[in-house]
Amino acid sequence: MEPDLFTAAAEDRQEKDPASSPLAVRMRPRTLDEVVGQQHLLRPGSPLRRLVGEGGGGPAGPSSVILWGPPGIGKTTLAYVVSQATQKRFVELSAITAGVKEVRAVIDGARRSSGAYGRDTVLFLDEIHRFSKAQQDSLLPAVENRWVTLIAATTENPYFSVISPLLSRSLLLTLEPLTDDDLRGLLRRALTDERGLGGAVTLPEDAEAHLLRIAGGDARRALTALEAGAGAALDKGESEVTLTSLEEAVDRAAVKYDRAGDQHYDVASALIKSIRGSDVDAALHYLARMIEAGEDPRFIARRLMISASEDIGLADPTALPTAVAAAQAVALIGFPEAALTLSHATIALALAPKSNAATTAIGAALADVRAGLAGPVPPHLRDGHYQGAKKLGHAQGYLYPHDLPGGIAAQQYAPDKVHGKRYYEPTRYGAEARYADVVERVRARLRGDPPPSADGPAATSS
Repeated sequence: MEPDLFTAAAEDRQEKDPASSPLAVRMRPRTLDEVVGQQHLLRPGSPLRRLVGEGGGGPAGPSSVILWGPPGIGKTTLAYVVSQATQKRFVELSAITAGVKEVRAVIDGARRSSGAYGRDTVLFLDEIHRFSKAQQDSLLPAVENRWVTLIAATTENPYFSVISPLLSRSLLLTLEPLTDDDLRGLLRRALTDERGLGGAVTLPEDAEAHLLRIAGGDARRALTALEAGAGAALDKGESEVTLTSLEEAVDRAAVKYDRAGDQHYDVASALIKSIRGSDVDAALHYLARMIEAGEDPRFIARRLMISASEDIGLADPTALPTAVAAAQAVALIGFPEAALTLSHATIALALAPKSNAATTAIGAALADVRAGLAGPVPPHLRDGHYQGAKKLGHAQGYLYPHDLPGGIAAQQYAPDKVHGKRYYEPTRYGAEARYADVVERVRARLRGDPPPSADGPAATSS
């Protein structure tokens, strides 16, 4: 599509005065080698390398690709680099503003360009998930016949947001979140590069750490915050972007939290102890501190799963499934939405009835095993499925519980050294009260005591 008068004027101004563009725009990589992160997509022979003309062509030309990943990790940047490096005709559309009419115009232009000049067209379509099914259908002939090579970007799961025929005709490339090291390298390049801040300011370590925390893996957000902090410092005649200046510029207080030091473990410990103490508000406070500091959400989810068994157990049998579901959801969605899931699980665990009976039970059993109280397995419980086992007395005299009333056989299961030991001591809190009743009846039946009433066996099957 041809730019209008105002677009052309804006582009002309940016060419004459590059500083008028945002820092994130000025620092866009010019080649694939300058791209931060995503190295798994940039190996020799990769689809993106082939799109810029590094090999490919003829009957095995470059494929259309769909770039999937969260905002700020390089989807548009990769398309921009392709547009600068490729010898092909490059057209950019946004699914927010374009429709079928614009898509068809690009396709018609691509066919004319190919027929008249032998020049292929690369179409970059941003936010393809915003296209309806009919709009996506309009791309199919062009992609299938390779009238255009499509680069489509989406932040939503393409298996839900992109039609199957288009997926099957394209390569799906998943972009990985940027690491702190990726962003750190980008920030330091922006500080010194002439396209960026050209050495006008420096960034001390504490301010850099704060920038990494608030960026949350988003390169655009990191550069935007750096530009705001640098502008505030220069306005005050300072050559250093101090932590104080940065906090004022981005209106975001620095959280005193070292993900590799004491604060990491102290705040995590306070979160778990607040859940154990049923103080839901304190638990949410510590959760918020961890989230705001950029803590790995998977670490938080792992701590919640441990808490569900360590401090709640059978007092609320739904606690562990809730924590496990939260961990699975966090792994799928990541921040910022994962904060909602972690809050959900934290509140549920903090307000659940508490029991450490499962913790003390396995602790006592482990202590006995470590003290040498193991002993041989009783003969009637040993494996009797191999030839000669009967002669050894293995599995002889074993009572099959399913053949007996109530499904419980009065026989010895534990080795002699720990026979009669009681490891599990259930509480009377929450749902564990039911288990407390059941375990006493079961233990009595295992000892051979007569059932107290006719409905005893039924109760033991609970």
